[in-house]
Order: sequence, then C-alpha cells, then structure tokens
Amino acid sequence: MRKNLRLFPAYFIVFLLSACATVPLTGRKQMNLLPGATMAEMGFANYGEFLKTNPVSKNQQALNEVKEVGTRISSSVEKFMTENGMEKYLKHYDWEFNLVADKTPNAWCMPGGKVVIYEGILPLTQNVNGLAVVMGHEIAHAIARHGNERMSQQLLTQLGGMALSVAIQEKPEQTQQIFLAAFGLGSQIGVLLPYSRLHEKEADRLGLNFMAMAGYNPNEAIAFWERMSKLGGAKPPEWLSTHPMDETRIAEMKKNLPEAFKHYQATKK
Repeated sequence: MRKNLRLFPAYFIVFLLSACATVPLTGRKQMNLLPGATMAEMGFANYGEFLKTNPVSKNQQALNEVKEVGTRISSSVEKFMTENGMEKYLKHYDWEFNLVADKTPNAWCMPGGKVVIYEGILPLTQNVNGLAVVMGHEIAHAIARHGNERMSQQLLTQLGGMALSVAIQEKPEQTQQIFLAAFGLGSQIGVLLPYSRLHEKEADRLGLNFMAMAGYNPNEAIAFWERMSKLGGAKPPEWLSTHPMDETRIAEMKKNLPEAFKHYQATKK
C-alpha cells in the first residue's frame, strides 16, 4: 500500500506529460488535459445558449463583413497549416462567425471555432482591416487552444484535477463557471492571471500572422490598439489585468510585424 502511495506522484507526472501539447507557430509547450472533441461540444452548446438571449445584429452589412472576414481568415489559416503539416490542429473545428446587438466593445471565441463580435467594437475597427485584427486574434485563441489550457489549469487548482466528466456530474455549476471564465465570459483575479496575459500576447502574435495570411494589412493592428488605448475609464494595473496594458501590447506587436509581413507579402505575389 505504501509503495503504491509513493509511486502516485510519478504516475501523476506521467499523466501531465502525456497531456503536454505545443502551440502551433510559437512552439510553446502547454498542458491540455481535456479532449478536443469534448471542448468543442461544450463550446457549441454554450454558443447556442448565448445566442438565445443575445440577439444577432440587424445591421446586415456589418454582419456580412464579420462572416466574410472570419471565413477568409479561418480558410487561409487552415490552408497554411495543412500545407505545413499541422493539420492535426484543425480537428473538431466548425467555424461560425456572428455579430450581436450589444454596444460593449468586446469579442470572444468558443472552442471549435464559434466567434462572436459585439456591435460596440465596430466603431473601433472602422474598416475590414480593423475587423480582421479582432477576428485574427479570436481565431488565434481557438487554434492555440488557450481555453483548453486555461480550463485544465482551473480544474487542477479548483477541483483538484477532477476528471471533466466527473466534474460536470458532481459540480455542474462550478464546472460551468470555470468554462465561462476560461473563455473570457467571466472574471477572476488569482493565480491564473499570468497565463491569461501570456495567452493574450500569444494571440496577438498569431492573430497578426493569421490576418496577414488572408491578405489583410497587419499594420492596422497598431492603429486599432491605439484607438483602443484612447477609450475612457480607469484601467487596472497590468498585474491585475487579464490583458496586457495598451503600451505593452502595441510595443510587442511592432516587434512581431516583420514576421507577419512575410505572410502578407506572399499574398501579393
């Protein structure tokens, strides 16, 4: 009995190592404990529930642009990844892009590729290139499986590594809150914030590349975030925020522009 207890940490380490994955393009190692198919199923369900209480925009032109830009970027990303031997990252995706009648400047993406843009962010995007900044960023979160990583972390810290199937059955409300928080539909200040800031920076870099692959000018990302930085209201210190401060974000994007422009220039040949 004691021998088995001593061996348990080793088994647990092997389990964690087996759940180790790699983020495409950046090469960062991450922990994904949850099956992609399960995450997509939960994403589709929550997306459907969200649309039941949040009406789709009646601005048909803007709605069409959201769908067109999202489809163009996701298709370009899938083409690039398939051509470069990364098609395994594309499993369980069923892309869908929607615009909701909400004046909050916000956007998010569920696992499996369900992306929602809020009308309130359109005055900041201003044009299709600006919209591509937001769409590329959200698509990047999905491709990088940030939600799986964040939910894996929270299941470990809050539920002691309980299996997702058990957590759903025994603690459905807490599991649902963990899921919503993992995908930016909740808020939390705590141990997981550094991962959130890391994910935002990674999605910024990937998003620049993704919009560029679809032929959208990545320079627009700088202009978009400069407009975002002029929004009124007090902002929390960076260490309390799930997003990088505007100055940090813009500086990082400028460093990543040369990489993105290689993809952008390839679309012009």
